[in-house]
Amino acid sequence: MMSLSKTTSLMLASGLATLALLQPAMALDAETFVNRIETVYKVMGYDFSFGPATLDGDTITVDGGTLGIVGLGDEPMKFDTTLTFSGVAETEDGGFTADSLTIPDIDTDFSADPVGHLSLTDIRVENIVLPPEGVTGSAALMQTAGVVATGPLSVTRDGAEVISIDSMDMTSEFTHDAAGALESLVTTTSIAGLWADLSTVKDEEPDAGAMIEALGLTEINGDFNQTMTWSMGDGHLVLEESKLDLADAGAIDFKLDVLGFTPAILDKIYAMQGEGLEATSEEAQAKQMMVGMELLQALSISSASIRYDDASLAGKLLDVFAAQSGTDRAAFVEGLKATLPGIVAQSGIPALTDLVVPPVSAFLDDPQSLEISVKPPQPTSLLVLTAAASNPAGLISAIGLAVTANQ
Repeated sequence: MMSLSKTTSLMLASGLATLALLQPAMALDAETFVNRIETVYKVMGYDFSFGPATLDGDTITVDGGTLGIVGLGDEPMKFDTTLTFSGVAETEDGGFTADSLTIPDIDTDFSADPVGHLSLTDIRVENIVLPPEGVTGSAALMQTAGVVATGPLSVTRDGAEVISIDSMDMTSEFTHDAAGALESLVTTTSIAGLWADLSTVKDEEPDAGAMIEALGLTEINGDFNQTMTWSMGDGHLVLEESKLDLADAGAIDFKLDVLGFTPAILDKIYAMQGEGLEATSEEAQAKQMMVGMELLQALSISSASIRYDDASLAGKLLDVFAAQSGTDRAAFVEGLKATLPGIVAQSGIPALTDLVVPPVSAFLDDPQSLEISVKPPQPTSLLVLTAAASNPAGLISAIGLAVTANQ
């Protein structure tokens, strides 16, 4: 019995000693994790300083902190919110992963007069990946989160709702080569159920408020959707869609296809951000100019376009302006079309007249869609196009400028 008792006591003592030794390591792991977040996001221009971090199993809880923007010099914003990282694990190379970050619902006033109140629910970040210490290249940084999403957002002014959103979601899918290096990514972003009450604009901007009421836009409803693909090897970035679609008003969509936007180029941008936004010395300005020239040389444009599809807004604008001019819409449109060649001629670029006047005139007659696009015969660097700008007529041909209506 005595021997068994001693054995039990020794086992208990050993267990307690082991637990005591483990506690500092566990605390260190938690602090190392949040320190890594601070380091990673500082490269991207965000200056985080987290509060105490504690580890419980594979969950790390962070007690508030501060957030500033590198180089601005403003007082950092303090937040008392508890951040909970779940499913945290250390990778073989010394990095970290986490299944998710959850943040308590936000329900707070942000101004006193008028009383501004914001509520935001179901905030989550998923598929978190932090690179090993010392690895701060953009290819690693852009993989730090696979999903960033929220539920409903509501903003009120003196108790009346002025802005609301049903949900926001940004999801990135990453493709890697056999060695584990990032090859490409596809990012989709959506904001669903966007709503805003514009009736209060008249309180501070009477003229703008009167125009909003005349157009029947005291409330707007819509959605925003964006899809982007990006290949790391050649820096081929394609913005397939970036559309804001407002019901009973219209939709505007921006598309872009560029080459040369590689992680190395993004590294240069991050480095410039890290030096501060207030860099005003001659040396700093010269360095920024050099980086700007490198970007212009590296990036080549394949195509770009911006398109507007009308859903009554253009027609309502024509009706309002016609009424203000004391005439009907048909006469007002004919007057606009008559002055349009002269307006375009003021640019001093004769080639623009044939390019712009026919489609814009067609849109004024029957507002359906209007699109401005550029598509060079072959991908052309922005530096070459900048140089070509000294000859506007030549630039139009170089970029393949086109204006189309109702197509």
